[in-house]
Amino acid sequence: MSRVQDKSRLKTVEVLAIIAGALWLGVLLMALFGPHRGGESPRTGQPVLENFSTIRDDVGEIRLTMADDTYSLKLGEDGWGLSEAGGYPVRADRLSQLAEGLETLTWGARRTSNPDKLSQIGLGDPREGGNGVLVEVFARNGALSASMITGRRGPYIYARKPDDNLAFRAEGDLPPLYSRQSWLDLDIVDIDASAISAVRLTDSRARSVYLERPAGGGSRDFVLAPPYQNDVLVSSLAASTTALAISRLAPVDVKAETALSTSPVSRHITSTYDGLEIDLRTWREPDGFWVTLRAIEAGEGARRARTINDRADGWAFRLSEYDWADFAPSIASIVRAPETVEPASPIPSEFQP
Repeated sequence: MSRVQDKSRLKTVEVLAIIAGALWLGVLLMALFGPHRGGESPRTGQPVLENFSTIRDDVGEIRLTMADDTYSLKLGEDGWGLSEAGGYPVRADRLSQLAEGLETLTWGARRTSNPDKLSQIGLGDPREGGNGVLVEVFARNGALSASMITGRRGPYIYARKPDDNLAFRAEGDLPPLYSRQSWLDLDIVDIDASAISAVRLTDSRARSVYLERPAGGGSRDFVLAPPYQNDVLVSSLAASTTALAISRLAPVDVKAETALSTSPVSRHITSTYDGLEIDLRTWREPDGFWVTLRAIEAGEGARRARTINDRADGWAFRLSEYDWADFAPSIASIVRAPETVEPASPIPSEFQP
């Protein structure tokens, strides 16, 4: 009986050993030939744009396409500019960040190949109304050199090839791509409100006024200056709002001045205590509210005017309607003519000399 039990135990051990060996062999085979763990694939760690590092010096255009907009960063005679803004120079720091990002972006973990799920990670095809961004890199001769669709979800960047639904998380960094305005350096004028000494205005009806304030005066200390000193100031708030408007100049877009199709609406000339003038004109265009400007300065300090003019000459800058109105107020909202008192009629008299 004992001998039979020993044989039974031995068979059981042999069976368990065979099972254990088979399990270990299965694990080994899965590790070698099964799906990669953690979403890894043969692409993981490889550049998203395979040849960008070799073509970087020959890039002539980077086109970014979204469902509702397309814009191009293009290399011209004067450097890189935004095509849709008439070639206005783009920010060098953003351009450098983009080039570095495109060169170093690598495939990370595999995420999905289901086309119905691509929009969940920002990779919907923008050519079909999706929420991704199609990035296309062109050589200086116009040939397409590299492309990808990229998107964001939270802090992560995702990418895929334009003709492939296989999506990956991407390792690296890219600047914001969804707004063309983010590429433009529109900080044209930097004047503190306390530096403004006077403003001359001419409105759309050709009425004019001249406002000034003494050195050290507050924001509401602007008064009427000759030849308007006998007029009556309607509102000190309205006067200070337009007088200090240049200190709040905040363009939201730009285009070539030659693209303006209307005539100037008004003129707004700001003077500072130390001799800088900003001559600004307002334009009401079919596509919004625009201004053009030129700085004037004498003496050694003229370098400030040159700096402003280097960035403003030949360009028109779009403002919000609210900000634009501060440069183009009706003069009647600021001053009015003084009331005239008619002399009393003489009292009739029967006196005969």
